[in-house]
Amino acid sequence: MKLLPTTIAGSLPKPAWLAEPLALWAPWKLEGNALEQGKRDAVRLALFDQEHAGIDVVTDGEQTRRHFVTTFIEGLEGVDFANRKTVRIRNRYDADVPMVVGPVARRHPIYVDDARFVVEETARPVKYTLPGPMTMVDTLYDGHYRSREKLAAAFADILNEEARAIAATGVAVIQFDEPAFNVYFDEVREWGMATLERAAAGLPCKTAVHICYGYGIKANNDWKKTLGSQWRQYEETFPLLARSTLDQVSLECANSHVPIELIGLLAGKDVMVGAIDVASDRVETPEEVAATLHAALRHVPAERLLPCTNCGMVPLSRDLARGKLRALAAGAALVRRELTGQG
Repeated sequence: MKLLPTTIAGSLPKPAWLAEPLALWAPWKLEGNALEQGKRDAVRLALFDQEHAGIDVVTDGEQTRRHFVTTFIEGLEGVDFANRKTVRIRNRYDADVPMVVGPVARRHPIYVDDARFVVEETARPVKYTLPGPMTMVDTLYDGHYRSREKLAAAFADILNEEARAIAATGVAVIQFDEPAFNVYFDEVREWGMATLERAAAGLPCKTAVHICYGYGIKANNDWKKTLGSQWRQYEETFPLLARSTLDQVSLECANSHVPIELIGLLAGKDVMVGAIDVASDRVETPEEVAATLHAALRHVPAERLLPCTNCGMVPLSRDLARGKLRALAAGAALVRRELTGQG
């Protein structure tokens, strides 16, 4: 792998013929076999856009999922989607969510066929994303376990089983998305890190965790305005991650108030530095991306830095996302050329 290999946090916008653009949780526009074929075609387009932009470690753009958490949960037993409850998501906004009504269980593979398909469709290393156990707990109403820790442990075992099957398809990286780690610091220390490591235990591929400040939606943007001039949430979790068994950490840096020196708390880990702001409708210049990477390089060795996006890009337009992909690759190439003489 070349120096400064680029990647993305996970999601990309869906084509308008598959789901409504610029929306989260948008319903599918197709049904039955047409939907399955449409999802596969959308994955091919997502790979095409990444490859032609110059992204090195690609994803499926999460084109087969309506939502990064609930689509996985739909494949489990013990969860009732018909009878929903309103809960507060990450202390930011209310949402009607499914209810845990019995022991959760994975009776069949959920994303394994999709992972195999994306590996077969590209010659580039593939990163596959899964929700983290704490974030799964925070996206449900628990009417059975009555314990966030116990439910998270059950989810961790399910995720590990699924992740092992996904790893067997040949993916290079499995990433667990844990935005809840930026909110529930006491729980992260008490059981969140342990359940994340439980989900990632024994995987033969690289393991990663993505912790961000959320999609560029109003609820998240309003929350960010309350965080002050410095966003120091990572200071709570990075020392724990540095001691963990996870290989890589994905974080938000571009156009944020995260003190860049906090990256130094991740000594020994590969760091996916978010150099693309997914909450902005402006395409970064390559020089702006390079400036973020230069700042990060003061705190992480170049051989451990992976230029990345801040978060998923599913709420953006496809043209905007493509522009940001190109900017990410071009900015990384500028820095790579400075370090090695090669683009």
